[in-house]
Amino acid sequence: MSGTEPAPAPQDVWAKLSQAERDAAYDNNAAVKNSADLVAARDRASTKLRGTYPAKLDLSYGGKERMLFDLYPAADPNAPCLVFIHGGYWQKNSREVFAAYAEGPLEAGWSVAMPSHTLAPHASLTDIVAEIGDALDWIAREGRMHGIGGPIVLAGWSAGAQLTAMLLGHSSVVAGLAVSGVYELGPIRDTYLNEALKLTDREIETLSPLRLPVTRKPLAVAYGSREVPALVHDAMRLHAKRAAAGAPGPLIAIEGADHFTILDELRSPSGRLVAAATELLPEGRRPQGRA
Repeated sequence: MSGTEPAPAPQDVWAKLSQAERDAAYDNNAAVKNSADLVAARDRASTKLRGTYPAKLDLSYGGKERMLFDLYPAADPNAPCLVFIHGGYWQKNSREVFAAYAEGPLEAGWSVAMPSHTLAPHASLTDIVAEIGDALDWIAREGRMHGIGGPIVLAGWSAGAQLTAMLLGHSSVVAGLAVSGVYELGPIRDTYLNEALKLTDREIETLSPLRLPVTRKPLAVAYGSREVPALVHDAMRLHAKRAAAGAPGPLIAIEGADHFTILDELRSPSGRLVAAATELLPEGRRPQGRA
């Protein structure tokens, strides 16, 4: 297969929705009634971990203000590294407020690296994808001098999951974990989210993972059973597309999890997302637990 494929989105259904219904289809904060409390708790936990774990913070990987890494090296410099990309619909959040989700992988013996990127509207989605590529170039080149030298599993949540799917083919990445992602961008242009993104026809065509040829590296695709239907639908479609192409990686449904609580599965070394990342690696490359 070459080039891109038309997305089999249910346009007939989408076309009948009002603007308010289209906006609601992707409004995770409104869909989870206690989302503000969950976010506040996440931010507090992240501040605590970032302030206490022996990390290397605010390392620049490029020439722009937000092109920064936080690195959490494992005791073993050859341990696998989970590179985790935050969410926020490409237009809010940063690595600092997601530090809490390094906790489980670190306890399981992983290294963790968390990049920030420039946010829309100060960068296009094309630019953001390129920045994450720069981050992966940097860690492949510079990581060992900071104690990170093992295989890289790229992970991301929400918008970060789309970036994970887009960068799975990077030469430094051996596998990916995409959590609660948006993999078809066409409907996004019809919502409030496009005010900052200003998606072009070409970006929708070339940055929608569901429209692109399958990368045959392992990719675990995870979603919560209480996600908004659009995200559940995208996750199922992405996994089905990959399975049809013979690409490895499971579809993981976290029963009872919403868009925010699904990441609790990264807070413990026994969490399902930590286990999913570990199972993507060959047995001889899996972490042995924190020393």
